[in-house]
Amino acid sequence: MPDGEYLPPFEMNCVQEHVSKSISQNYPDRHLVHARWAHLTKPQPVHIEQGRAACQARNECMRGCPFGGYFSSVSSTLPWAKRTGNLTARPFSVVHSVIYNDKSGKASGVRVIDANTKEVMEFKARVVFMNASALNTSLVLLNSTSARFPNGLGNDNGLLGKYVAFQNYRASITATMDGFLDKYYFGRNPTELILANYRNLHRHETDYFGGFTTFMGAYRPNHPDSIAGNEIGGAYKDALTEPGGWQLYMYMQGETVPKISNHVRLSKDQKDQWGIPLLITSVEYDDNDERMVQDFLTQSREMLEKAGCRNIETHENKQPPGLDIHEMGGCRMGKHPATSMLNAHNQLHLCKNVFVTDGACMASTGNQSPSILYMALTARAANFAAAGIKSGDL
Repeated sequence: MPDGEYLPPFEMNCVQEHVSKSISQNYPDRHLVHARWAHLTKPQPVHIEQGRAACQARNECMRGCPFGGYFSSVSSTLPWAKRTGNLTARPFSVVHSVIYNDKSGKASGVRVIDANTKEVMEFKARVVFMNASALNTSLVLLNSTSARFPNGLGNDNGLLGKYVAFQNYRASITATMDGFLDKYYFGRNPTELILANYRNLHRHETDYFGGFTTFMGAYRPNHPDSIAGNEIGGAYKDALTEPGGWQLYMYMQGETVPKISNHVRLSKDQKDQWGIPLLITSVEYDDNDERMVQDFLTQSREMLEKAGCRNIETHENKQPPGLDIHEMGGCRMGKHPATSMLNAHNQLHLCKNVFVTDGACMASTGNQSPSILYMALTARAANFAAAGIKSGDL
């Protein structure tokens, strides 16, 4: 994992530390460490100024943290943008399309439908940033048709919506660990350990392309025997203080190779309640993904066996793409307009005042969680756009 300015991580519990040491001893090139999470373990002055507080280790992050203990636009960037006085938030807005001006050769703004009244509105802008997430960005751009671009904004090469990729979470592994029954941990740690990719890292060494990140956790669940028959009252509460033995898990976050057949397109005859064509998603796994899944299961089982784990079970849920996260591609960056949609500054090759900086811009997936990269690309492109406005280029 790359170095940088990071807050202190949560502490490993005793079983995590044991497995980490075992992997280091048996595999010199593999390091099970704390991943880089978006939780405030030790808030700095900048975080306090934002009105955020330390993570309370409740592990209810998906509900939205009232403490701002983990990063989100709601707790951090949007309030700061509002403070500038330059932000207008327009809720209940369904973006229909980007408006293209044939005379200027640029986008002049966006067309929006009010989600409640279905009123159609147009907002003018010198620069448009697309950040609707990979698939919706592709949808909006495909729906942005004009005399100049009948197949979608900037889509002369027909690649808009193509090369959609994602990350593979199909495989996982569970196990138990004997001992360590005199140890516990504080709270419900919302973070996990990470084993950074160790496959095809410096050279191609497997029968598949790409690699995978491994996430790992260890915990003591409530003891089922002590809870049975105590479904309510004080006895039940007392039973919750008697944890069971240690359980472990690992799961993969695998790289998928972008390919032109994995694509999205607009339906020709079905529309949503706002009159916007529905998005048809045609995405599937391939043999490369299957081989990666099997390698993850083999390697993970071997590592846990060497760590002394028992009751090791491998799982392959075979769920289809789309039940995961981190969709990418559809409006990919590249050097040449014939083979890509965006240039090195995330501008549409053929409409330079439209920028795409969410997952749609990605030309490959990698195996790391990509959200911070999207934010970095957005900041970089925003600086470029601001300079272009000042110089008159935009």
